[in-house]
Amino acid sequence: MDDVLRLDAIGQARAVKDGQVSARELTEAAIAAIEAHDGELNAVVHRRFERALAEIDSIPADAPFRGVPILLKDLGWRQAGEPYGAGSNVREGGEVTEDGYGVRRLREAGFVMLGRTNTPEFGSTITTEPVAFGPTRNPYDPDCSPGGSSGGSAAAVAAGMVAVATASDGGGSIRVPASLCGLVGLKPSRGRVSLGPVMGEGWSGFSCPGFVTRTVRDTAAALDLVAGYEPGDPYVAPALPGPLAAEAGRDPGRLRIGFVTTHPRGDVPAVPELAEAVTGAAALLESFGHDVTPGGPAALGDPDFPRHFGAIVANNLAAQVESLGESRGKPVDPEELEPRNAAMVATGRGHGAVDHVLATQWVDGFRRRMASWWHDGHDLLLTPSVGAAPFPLGWIPPGDLSVAFGRTAYVVAYSSPVNATGQPAISLPLHRNAAGLPVGVQLVAAFGREDLLIRVAAQIERARPFEHAAMR
Repeated sequence: MDDVLRLDAIGQARAVKDGQVSARELTEAAIAAIEAHDGELNAVVHRRFERALAEIDSIPADAPFRGVPILLKDLGWRQAGEPYGAGSNVREGGEVTEDGYGVRRLREAGFVMLGRTNTPEFGSTITTEPVAFGPTRNPYDPDCSPGGSSGGSAAAVAAGMVAVATASDGGGSIRVPASLCGLVGLKPSRGRVSLGPVMGEGWSGFSCPGFVTRTVRDTAAALDLVAGYEPGDPYVAPALPGPLAAEAGRDPGRLRIGFVTTHPRGDVPAVPELAEAVTGAAALLESFGHDVTPGGPAALGDPDFPRHFGAIVANNLAAQVESLGESRGKPVDPEELEPRNAAMVATGRGHGAVDHVLATQWVDGFRRRMASWWHDGHDLLLTPSVGAAPFPLGWIPPGDLSVAFGRTAYVVAYSSPVNATGQPAISLPLHRNAAGLPVGVQLVAAFGREDLLIRVAAQIERARPFEHAAMR
């Protein structure tokens, strides 16, 4: 059964369909893997094993992922009848009464939902160490962070508990843990996946649902399932030429690719392993016949970006906490929050409506400056996925907010600008540092071009298949 668990989700679905393993046997094997390994990793904060097993017999025989186990991030991805913690001790009033649209589509596709994964409080940082549920550990090194905010999902997939888990990304929260856990993580274009019915957008459009997986084809197939407009969505991404799963085998043609190895912030020391990861990926892409040259959008290093991005996030957190107080019928006291979030909420509450509009207007201009680089003839931008080397748990100190915010800002220096522009970006596990820890590289495409990312990512994966040494 271990061999089946090592398959990706598409491989597991085929094994069930061909009768190599039953849906129940596959689910029981995933449950056993969670029970065996999660005591050390703390990736799964809510288990629904008995309910999951009881649901198997009602899955239609023709569901494409019938019997394939999946875990849901405990932020977004609401499931009816299950708790919703968002990494916090501050909970909404009542219980979840309706599946999110993405969860509904995954259920219809035949996935078996085993539980919910750990996330930092409200997903507001890049390591998964919430006070409410305790830290999640990286399967490659239990003293290291798996990243955040989708750290529980990434640790579970990297450890081999499941082949795919849901995630979300508001400033790098898919790509950071994908990089640190050696996985594939694609942040879709803004409006590609609905956040309904509870929300129209997250963090003023910065946040997007997605997945962490072990293969490019799983990422493509999973995104195909949940992508698409739902009535009432505030916007929708441009239509793709066809299913993303079909793009994984297509020749991308000769592309013009720029790459960046220096940190967008001039005051951050160089990290050799990040530069090595990018230059190695650049050489590989050049060997395919692509036109690969140094350089990227000048706007990427705009020193004013972190201030405006941070203000918009703080404003949204303040609104979220206000809404939590209303839903439970009691205002949230700052002392109920982790210090980081209490500080951000206070900052957001100190901003006025005019401040928020001015920040969003600044980002509008930033988006156009960034987009011009692709419009002028470039196809892809190659960068590190993360602006720092793999880091230990506790490196984002809860008691020193100045250090915590500073380190967070330079970790997401390559990823958060892409949340602001709404472009799609993918992290690929192409490098390991001297300690054997994964170091991901990021490819960014023009708005709406997930198809191009999947073509190139699959081209890379065919030439250099990804290794998953952390699988237990």
